[in-house]
Amino acid sequence: MKRFWYWAEPFDKKAVTTAIESGADAVVVPSAERVKEVKKLAKVEVVAPSPEADKRLCFPQKGESVSDCDVAFVKIEGKEDEELAAKLPVPVIVETTDWTVIPLENILAQKRDVYMVVRNAEEAQTALTTLEVGAAGVVLKTTNLNEIKRVGSAVKEYSEKLPLVEVEITKILPLGLGDRVCVDTTSLLRRGEGMLVGNSSAGMFLVHAETEENPYVAARPFRVNAGAVHMYVRVPENKTKYLCEVEAGIPVMVYNYKGEGRLVYVGRAKVERRPMLLIEGKTKEGKKVSAVLQNAETIRLTKPDGEPISVVDLKPGDKVLGYVEEAGRHFGMKVKETIIEK
Repeated sequence: MKRFWYWAEPFDKKAVTTAIESGADAVVVPSAERVKEVKKLAKVEVVAPSPEADKRLCFPQKGESVSDCDVAFVKIEGKEDEELAAKLPVPVIVETTDWTVIPLENILAQKRDVYMVVRNAEEAQTALTTLEVGAAGVVLKTTNLNEIKRVGSAVKEYSEKLPLVEVEITKILPLGLGDRVCVDTTSLLRRGEGMLVGNSSAGMFLVHAETEENPYVAARPFRVNAGAVHMYVRVPENKTKYLCEVEAGIPVMVYNYKGEGRLVYVGRAKVERRPMLLIEGKTKEGKKVSAVLQNAETIRLTKPDGEPISVVDLKPGDKVLGYVEEAGRHFGMKVKETIIEK
């Protein structure tokens, strides 16, 4: 996940507050006397040349030692500055005099924990994608409130697009009791959205959010009843987690029926013992997709047009949405390996 830091100089309380509300992970305060003032605004990390800061900031270009600091600032005015930034043993904030990409490329080729000073959302986007890996984060210098919001959205609202496929249902088998996970998020989900879950990371169903009302229960549009504890769920940066690992505070991905994904955070995960169903299907290419979901009317898969369909109404031959990839995950990260899952 990329990081969004805000440079609070000149100090503007409204701008700092807007940055925090826009998702800033840290506020950089070059003036040590402002540290306490920032800490009063919200629980946010403060980077400053002060022992009261969460991370101590130093300026090695001015001859300061980095032995007792956590973050260094280097202004790039020549090749010597690039070399200094690249060899520092701590994360480094770099600023170029004319905002050119080449110095950042040269530093990123040797060092990953680099934060680039930017002044707008376009510069932020460039910094985060330079050399494909991009800077670890950006440090925004502006008091323009609209620009602060734009940069916050560009950095923090992680999104991705996946090629979802039609999966034809081939088998529905009632199982006994099992432990299933309800994932309650801190966001409101929309009709056509849900989470990708599956018995294998190579084949997942799009389980629809509980956006639909019925005569028995009210809608819970923040929730996805995601299925059995052993299954995989997709999280940001092309990774997966077991549903039993999902807990409050972690980010997970939700996708709509077009495959457009966005990051949301878990507010609560509930594990309860419920009757379960094994649901299997196959793609046009014959790839298998399977999941173990709760046997209840409120649990729904997603049709290709975005309409939800309850698992109790599901029958062989129905088509729903899924996602397939080559099998192989190690601690949730994609790896190339020979693997057979049944």
